[in-house]
Amino acid sequence: SKPSKSGKGKDDLRNEIDKLWREVNSLKEMQALQTVCLKGTKIHKKCYLASRGSKSYHAANEDCIAQGGTLSIPRSSDEGNSLRSYAKKSLVGARDFWIGVNDMTTEGKFVDVNGLPITYFNWDRSKPVGGTRENCVAASTSGQGKWSDDVCRSEKRYICEYLIPV
Repeated sequence: SKPSKSGKGKDDLRNEIDKLWREVNSLKEMQALQTVCLKGTKIHKKCYLASRGSKSYHAANEDCIAQGGTLSIPRSSDEGNSLRSYAKKSLVGARDFWIGVNDMTTEGKFVDVNGLPITYFNWDRSKPVGGTRENCVAASTSGQGKWSDDVCRSEKRYICEYLIPV
């Protein structure tokens, strides 16, 4: 037997409701991102928000993920400089801060928090030297924001990064 017209109407209505829910959720996400951008700073199609406290590398990254971002990952010297100047203003008193770069999986092979290879580096002279003990990367708030490897359990301030959808 053919489906009744009222059955089709219900499906259309259900589809319309689903579509509206998706739009509402999308708007909520955009609003949350706007709030982050307003509280923090917006640089190069990303928003950055500085942490209030210090955490270990893993706890810092988990905190960023819980807020819909990741630890900040400078992808160029421009981004690195912008991030450092934001860090200087917002992480007052901090010598350095965690960034989303580590070599936990393979010693000496630094990747971002998503496991993707890093193409931009800003190592301090004589770094990285930590061997298997120091697998997590911090950027300095002074000078040129040079990177150093450190023990992941160290408690540091951090900056979360949020990509702005285009």
